[in-house]
Amino acid sequence: MRAVLTWRDKVEQCVYDLAFKPDGTQLIVAAGNRLLVYDTSDGTLLQPLKGHKDTVYCVAYAKDVFCIEGLWSPEQKSVSKHKSSSKITCCSWTNDGQYLALGMFNGVVSIRNKNGEEKVKIERPGGSLSPIWSISWNPSREERNDILAVADWGQKLSFYQLSGKQIGDHSLNFDPCCISYFTKGEYILLGGSDKQVSLFTKDGVRLGAVGEQTSWVWTCKVKPDSNYVVVGCQDGTISFYQLIFSTVHGLYKDRYAYRDSMTDVIVQHLITEQKVRIKCKELVKKIAIYKNRLAIQLPEKILIYELYSEDSLDMRYRVKEKIARKFECNLLVVCADHIILCQERRLQCLSFSGVKEREWQMESLIRYIKVIGGPPGREGLLVGLKNGQILKIFVDNLFAIVLLKQATAVRCLDMSASRNKLAVVDENDMCLVYDIHTKELLFQEPNANSVAWNTQCEDMLCFSGGGYLNIKASTFPVHQQKLQGFVVGYNGSKIFCLHVFSMSAVEVPQSAPMYQYLDRKMFREAYQIACLGVTDADWRELAMEALEGLEFETAKKERKKRGETNNDLFLADVFSYQGKFHEAAKLYKRSGHENLALDMYTELRMFEYAKDFLGSEDPKETKMLITKQADWARNINEPKAAVEMYISAGEHCKAIEISGEHGWVDMLIDIARKLDKAEREPLLMCAHFFKKLDNPGYAAETYLKIGDLKSLVQLHVETQRWDEAFALGEKHPEFKDDIYVPYAQWLAENDRFEEAQKAFHKAGRQGEAVRVLEQLTHNAVVESRFSDAAYYYWMLSMQCLDIAQADPAQKEVMLSKFHHFQHLAELYHGYHVIHRYVEEPFSFHLPETLFNISRFLLHSLTKDTPLGISKVNTLFTLAKQSKALGAYKLARHAYDKLQGLQIPARFQKSIELGSLTIRSKPFHDSEELVPLCYRCSTNNPLLNNLGNVCINCRQPFVFSASSYEVLHLVEFYLEEGITDEEAVSLIDLEAPRLKRENKWQEITSNNAQTLRLDESMDSVGDDDPFTAKLSFEQGGSEFVPVVVSRSVLRSMSRRDVLIKRWPQPLRWQYFRSLLPDASITMCPSCFQMFHSEDYELLLLQHTCCPYCRRRMDDPSP
Repeated sequence: MRAVLTWRDKVEQCVYDLAFKPDGTQLIVAAGNRLLVYDTSDGTLLQPLKGHKDTVYCVAYAKDVFCIEGLWSPEQKSVSKHKSSSKITCCSWTNDGQYLALGMFNGVVSIRNKNGEEKVKIERPGGSLSPIWSISWNPSREERNDILAVADWGQKLSFYQLSGKQIGDHSLNFDPCCISYFTKGEYILLGGSDKQVSLFTKDGVRLGAVGEQTSWVWTCKVKPDSNYVVVGCQDGTISFYQLIFSTVHGLYKDRYAYRDSMTDVIVQHLITEQKVRIKCKELVKKIAIYKNRLAIQLPEKILIYELYSEDSLDMRYRVKEKIARKFECNLLVVCADHIILCQERRLQCLSFSGVKEREWQMESLIRYIKVIGGPPGREGLLVGLKNGQILKIFVDNLFAIVLLKQATAVRCLDMSASRNKLAVVDENDMCLVYDIHTKELLFQEPNANSVAWNTQCEDMLCFSGGGYLNIKASTFPVHQQKLQGFVVGYNGSKIFCLHVFSMSAVEVPQSAPMYQYLDRKMFREAYQIACLGVTDADWRELAMEALEGLEFETAKKERKKRGETNNDLFLADVFSYQGKFHEAAKLYKRSGHENLALDMYTELRMFEYAKDFLGSEDPKETKMLITKQADWARNINEPKAAVEMYISAGEHCKAIEISGEHGWVDMLIDIARKLDKAEREPLLMCAHFFKKLDNPGYAAETYLKIGDLKSLVQLHVETQRWDEAFALGEKHPEFKDDIYVPYAQWLAENDRFEEAQKAFHKAGRQGEAVRVLEQLTHNAVVESRFSDAAYYYWMLSMQCLDIAQADPAQKEVMLSKFHHFQHLAELYHGYHVIHRYVEEPFSFHLPETLFNISRFLLHSLTKDTPLGISKVNTLFTLAKQSKALGAYKLARHAYDKLQGLQIPARFQKSIELGSLTIRSKPFHDSEELVPLCYRCSTNNPLLNNLGNVCINCRQPFVFSASSYEVLHLVEFYLEEGITDEEAVSLIDLEAPRLKRENKWQEITSNNAQTLRLDESMDSVGDDDPFTAKLSFEQGGSEFVPVVVSRSVLRSMSRRDVLIKRWPQPLRWQYFRSLLPDASITMCPSCFQMFHSEDYELLLLQHTCCPYCRRRMDDPSP
């Protein structure tokens, strides 16, 4: 482990605490009374934060947007406070947030639950002389128990379980000021009075120093999920380090030893994947492994291990020797009886007792060293130097042997199994292969970072580099495949690869180099490669190639290798290659391999001979033979004959495939009709080709035959045969979604959006239906089609009502949207008339209608103005019509309002002229235009600050949806407990109404005729109970609705009551007509009110309701 300084900064005040942003991009520093924000990538000071008047001792990033002081949990309504026996110096929460550990000045550790109750009290031996200065829970999720690390000024580092049980205690030679775990809890940082930060394992084993400082270290933290460490000191120094953990490992053949958690060694058997862990409890500095020996260098000693037995699979190690000395070395090698220490240019050979036996001094730095085997005590070493020299050294010989000298530095070395060839990787990533005896360069390959010879084959090596594994046999071209990492060994067909910190054994088929030898007719070498590991097909190919090349010995070896010892079978193969097919067939039959005879005849297209050979023994074999004959007919481009043969052999799928590819619809029809409905696969293939060949009728017939209704629906949808699809959907409602959703999408693609919306609605896709409507509405507003916009908003409101009815979870939201969209529909419906009046040269509406609509809009637009609605157009229309109808006061108000708006140039002159001329008119409004409240009979002003309600009784006005006159209707509500159905039944009783009868009587007397008007009241009485309910308390500012009882409902006539029968979850609305003789009509779909004459005229003009566009001939409400 080494620490690399990334950046450093110095501030004027002591740095008491540090905190990383959770993503690690920023660092907060508490320096004096300031907070400093740094960019962790380069140490740039992003901003200083001021505001504290005193020293800041602690900082932390909150995971939420707020934090509080005190002990609090979401279940509590307030922060709870608890007294402690001493000053609290530090605290730490467990991972699950259930327990809080408090470190105190008197040396006590108190563990409390989240309610503040003390569960465990740990009293340290030093007491008040050892104040607890820093504590931290291990953040690892893999630990079975919560582990608490405690650092006190008694110079101790201790570890406790949640129960309070102590599990470790380590002495320090300094006063610790801060303790911090790595993100995964594998290491601990500790800093204090020794002016440095030390790295410890999670068990408290010191691994080394991170960085030397010039003053006390008050705080140190680890960047989240990384190996970066930041240190804050008393003199204001802030240092940011990167910790680099090097790989410490060793490999010999199939055993790989590596360091784990800095203090453990794991030995892995690469073939069996067995592992054994050796706990050293100290920092492991070097590892070496050779045969049954394992050497581990620790800071103050070297341990030599040996296997318990000579078994190659044994993984049990025991300590053989211990050398209790401190050594400084770059590389460590172990042999049977010695260890080799490499320090720059010097090699030292030591016995297991620690006695130095030999020493070699090299000309240059040693870059690579490897044990290449030999007798015990006389092993050979292969050494590569920086100056390009390569040497062989025997541990019992003082003199080194120079094998060769090259111009570039050595990075990696390996020697072939027979010690005749040497592979070198130099610093230029070039792999060079030499003949050791002649020193000749045999070949070289680029892009190499490591190389290894195959231990079982002299002429094969592999090297890695550039993300590829390269396998080279002899002088043949390199065979490549992708592989990340470094090649460290090659044994048979297994390649050992080190990637980052993990070693893996990759099984590599040797087919490629085997075929390279076969191409050169080098059969014996190909056989050697095949013995390393190839497929059965490769073995057969080798045998056939050897037979063709008359290399019978190799062919015979191949057959023995595969366990074939039958001479008749071997001789049959020879006869078949010689063209003696009938003799070969007899031998195949005699050896019990009739299938090989059939394969021979069919490959030679001798189908008649094959039939004769087969006879009529097995119908399955006959079917197979016909199938092969059909395959041959297909290959020689005789598809008709092939189809007939496939049908006779029962291979319907192949027959269908050929017929479909050639477009033979008649053949497909014949096959489909002959097949049984249980044979789904060939029938589905027929249907597929019918669709592909544009014959949907036959495809539908096929789907019906197998009962695949889902595919039939998809067929109708894909071919856009919507009528058939709808008919099928009526019989099988479960396919409604599969039909109406594609239909809606098809309508939308063809610009039939309204129909698409209805289709989505019918399919139950309310979300898509609403989205289409919202887009239609927006487009209509943008394109100034306000009548369409009103219609779409009305449809949107009804969609929301449907969703509220179907989904109770969205009821409140959807009802709010329903009322909002209803309001927008009314606004756009009225504004459509204003827009046409302003934009078109002629108006089809009466001045009174334009006047009423502009007043309605003005009173409705008290808050936000919807998109597309112009206040200028509304006020301009109101001003002109008010002036024309004699409402001069209102006209003056409208012109004054227009002066404060941005007026289009085309209206500028007209408005300025109108503003001047209106001042010559009287400052009052015509009484004929004043609206009357039918509840309290109050004349309301034309300009009403309250909006479209009565200024006296606050009763909302009911407007005609065509002329926008105030209708003589008063809304009333039912008393609590009266249901809508009961109310309607009471109203339908048809109680007698108050009516006045006017009769003319003719009297004849004395030759004179006299007409007399006789006025008389009926006997029912002259008091209407509903009229009494209209009264209200004068002077109140709140609206008091009219609430009726059952007796009042009985007194009403059905002809005088209009009911808006809203679907659930809305309640019905009731309106009483106060002028029964003036007829009012309500649309049964949108519930808009009209004067009956106006409604009938509009129906004749548009053939539908002008508001919701319900057709005259539509019987549904």
